[in-house]
Amino acid sequence: MINSDDLRFFRTVASNTSLAATARALNVTPPSITQRLQILENKLKLKLVDRHKRSISLTEEGVFLAERAALILAEMDDMHEAIYSQRNEVAGCLKVLAPLGFGRKYIAPLITEFQQQHQNLSVELQLSDNPDWSEKNSWDIIINIGELRDSTLKLSTLATNKRFLCASPQYIDKYGMPENPAQLRQHHCIALKENNEDVTMWKMQHRNTGSTESIRIIPQLSCNDGNVIKQWAMDGYGIISRSEWDVAKEINQGHLVRLLSDYELPQADIVALLNTDQRARAERTARFLTRLKEVIGAKPWYE
Repeated sequence: MINSDDLRFFRTVASNTSLAATARALNVTPPSITQRLQILENKLKLKLVDRHKRSISLTEEGVFLAERAALILAEMDDMHEAIYSQRNEVAGCLKVLAPLGFGRKYIAPLITEFQQQHQNLSVELQLSDNPDWSEKNSWDIIINIGELRDSTLKLSTLATNKRFLCASPQYIDKYGMPENPAQLRQHHCIALKENNEDVTMWKMQHRNTGSTESIRIIPQLSCNDGNVIKQWAMDGYGIISRSEWDVAKEINQGHLVRLLSDYELPQADIVALLNTDQRARAERTARFLTRLKEVIGAKPWYE
């Protein structure tokens, strides 16, 4: 008779391309993986895996077991979560997806703090500026900044977040301060390539008149890493458009100067996206969302 440990072991085997990769994932030796797989096959009197020179493939029976194992283990996790929920305890696995730079700076520290407070909880954090939205339902919470990719998810605003045009004092001393959006075409502009957005079209609205202007910049420098383009701007190489959360500190310290302050760029609010409504939300998700609102809502980038 096989048990839940066998199912978890085989799920790991099925999710890797070789027994060596499985051994690395479980931090054991390859011979021990081979031995354990043989014991499992002997228990079932079935061949589950075809071994190739540098890879493995599942037999028909192996595919069936992997699929059933995933369902059974998910049901067991749900059962454990339900038991803990009856006691108002936080347990299970909290899965969070967040943008790379923001997630590294603000979400990762929050997650370690939250997990340390709830010892029956494990947390999976993935950081990506170009996530696979087809897997949206596999996450408990998705942190999103700016344009929303999916309107079917439940939205909870964590903090308002403006976008600023800015450059270093050295750049302004050398090239001058643009007085209107059209003059941006005469300046060195830097683009951040992320989320498949049209990053070379800068749209802005005059604060007093409400008139809008769209300027197509021709960036001399571009990168998919926000830290890189911010450093380029501070080094005097050009003008950037960045989120308030990312440049507020540098503006306050004088390393960057905000440009065209009479104009506003589209907001890029920081939100949490969830695939369940409040009543169906697991305790771990509900409590972490509350903590997110407390910390991110206070705008720690101004501290």
